[in-house]
Amino acid sequence: MALAGRIRSGLPLLTKALRSDPLSAHRSALTLTNSEFSRNYATTTGQKEEKIKVPLALFGGSGNYASALYLAAVKGNALDKVESELLDLVEASKRSPTFAQFTKDLSVPADTRVKALQEISAEAKFSDLTKNFLVLLAENGRLRHIDSIAKRFVDLTMAHKGEVKAVVTTVIPLPPEEEKELKETLQEIIGKGKKVKLEQKIDPAILGGLVVEFELKVFDMSIKTRARQMERFLREPINIGAL
Repeated sequence: MALAGRIRSGLPLLTKALRSDPLSAHRSALTLTNSEFSRNYATTTGQKEEKIKVPLALFGGSGNYASALYLAAVKGNALDKVESELLDLVEASKRSPTFAQFTKDLSVPADTRVKALQEISAEAKFSDLTKNFLVLLAENGRLRHIDSIAKRFVDLTMAHKGEVKAVVTTVIPLPPEEEKELKETLQEIIGKGKKVKLEQKIDPAILGGLVVEFELKVFDMSIKTRARQMERFLREPINIGAL
């Protein structure tokens, strides 16, 4: 197919670009000391515990809440369970417009939001940690940010497991051998000790080629971007004197 040929023709160029731009192995760590989070997730053992740091420095309200939940989940040895429960809630919200509207409606009294989340958590058999976190969001009027908080939390759990998410966008799915080649290239660049998780996205709007995003890097080799670049070039005035 012509589209498959375009993908194949762009992959070697992308591989070359990726190999010419090595990543730094250095990653900063953030220790969360926010008193609100410490108060809500304080342990009851009274024993001095090993200091835990988040593997990624996240910023903004969603990043702070996700970091607080991560620290509590690691301390409680419940990282996978909390992640699963949080994603289940987000997925349920997507399937239920009524619930999605409820989470975003700030006119709903806080006590009503809290009671609803407690009932939902009980019915879904969520862990106490997840339930208490959702109640905290409801009390603070942050429930409307649950989707972005969940995404930031997944970023943290992936970093905890040594996983790096890479998203490749194409018009049609990559053939298995080309997906394997791209994944191996990314793995070589990222280095040992981390595992690449490749996610494919289909977007006809890019017209052809591919776009790869990972670790704040974007390699755009789509036909749409090339066409825009060509259009800008053609619109530039011609310097007759230079001819």
